[in-house]
Amino acid sequence: MTGSLFEPEPAFDREKLRRALRRLADENILIGGSSWKYEGWLGQIYTRASYEVRGRFSRKRFEQECLREYAQVFPTVCGDFAFYQFPSPEYWRKLFAQVPEGFRFAFKAPEQITCRVFPAIPRYGAQGGLANPAFLDAGLLRTAFLDPLAPYREKIGVLIFEFGAFSRAARPDAAAFAAALGPFLDRLPGGFRYAVEIRNPEFLTGEYFACLRRRNVAHVYNAWSKMPELAAQMALPESVTADFVVSRALLRRERPYERAVELFAPYATVQDPNPEAREALRTLIQKARQQRMEAYLYVNNRLEGNAPGTILAIVE
Repeated sequence: MTGSLFEPEPAFDREKLRRALRRLADENILIGGSSWKYEGWLGQIYTRASYEVRGRFSRKRFEQECLREYAQVFPTVCGDFAFYQFPSPEYWRKLFAQVPEGFRFAFKAPEQITCRVFPAIPRYGAQGGLANPAFLDAGLLRTAFLDPLAPYREKIGVLIFEFGAFSRAARPDAAAFAAALGPFLDRLPGGFRYAVEIRNPEFLTGEYFACLRRRNVAHVYNAWSKMPELAAQMALPESVTADFVVSRALLRRERPYERAVELFAPYATVQDPNPEAREALRTLIQKARQQRMEAYLYVNNRLEGNAPGTILAIVE
């Protein structure tokens, strides 16, 4: 693939974005991307020359080092990678060493904790279709994930428990989900902020919100193919469940993830503006300002095609 395919829109104003995000961060409103290793952002967020070896772009160098340059612009990022593994202490040490004081990560907790039945797809191998014995295992989460993160608490904004859409065979009703979730949250240690993201819209009930509110755990306002629009979730009267707010703008409603990848990769330009999602995020920013709440807002490339461009449009 030629480098020209990764060239961004020439009018992108990196410094304007940096200044706007810094002003909001001063009000404890932190906005960033879902992950950061995107070659489509070269010339926008990243300087190609910084990742050249002997005059040629090095993908390995880029992936190992680009977080430092990302953190010069954005005050936060969501580490989606943690959903797929329990990272080693050495991995955490190297990751946190790349960002300055004041930078905040969000991490998704490993799916080994939040997946009730492993999907019957190749990635899960022999586990596919089987019940997960570690579902909501707070002890495993603590020893394998939270304890290694404890030395870096000051650089962690929020930890997110993403519950993918339950299949019909494995799906509890909303009350049963809340009843299982509550004791799990009760067993988690203090010192971290926690949030819950669901992909079953029928779980958006009083029982679910009350479960989170009793424990100061945030509901993640998420733009996802099968979830209500961000504005609709925000309009639910009980949806503010903590003294901070979290949102992840991931996909246009009714658009499958795979289709978004097909349409937008390598994520160099905004291709499908989503005014409704943009306005909902602006509204959430304003509410957080008015109520002096911390906010952690994350935009995915797959929402419109290019997260930096979406974020710049929102904060302008």
